[in-house]
Amino acid sequence: MNKVPLTVTGAEKLRQELQRLKTVDRPNVIAAIAEARSHGDLSENAEYDAAKEAQAHNEARIADLEAKLANVRIIENENIPSDKVYIGAKVSLKDLDSGEKIEYMLVSGEEADFEENKISVFSPIGKG
Repeated sequence: MNKVPLTVTGAEKLRQELQRLKTVDRPNVIAAIAEARSHGDLSENAEYDAAKEAQAHNEARIADLEAKLANVRIIENENIPSDKVYIGAKVSLKDLDSGEKIEYMLVSGEEADFEENKISVFSPIGKG
């Protein structure tokens, strides 16, 4: 797997999500499976099927996060040249019609959060 570029904040968010998935979500899913099993016949038990599907999604996300965190490359903001745009750089965009300025931080796809003005370098604006 290639190195996954993340800011310090982004890596910490992924670690927190991984911790939550392992310590909160995993036990909840196990409890849901146990509850569904107690209802009897598993062949026609939609609750059991849903719990098993939730378990599969949870475990897949855990595996994905562990792989990404094992290959993380932390991007230090202080090392970003001001004349070039890289992951971790803050860029200002100006709407030519309204004159409104918006500042974004370029991040990896994992960290993108439009509400926090963090856009992926792989998005159309990020590529531009």
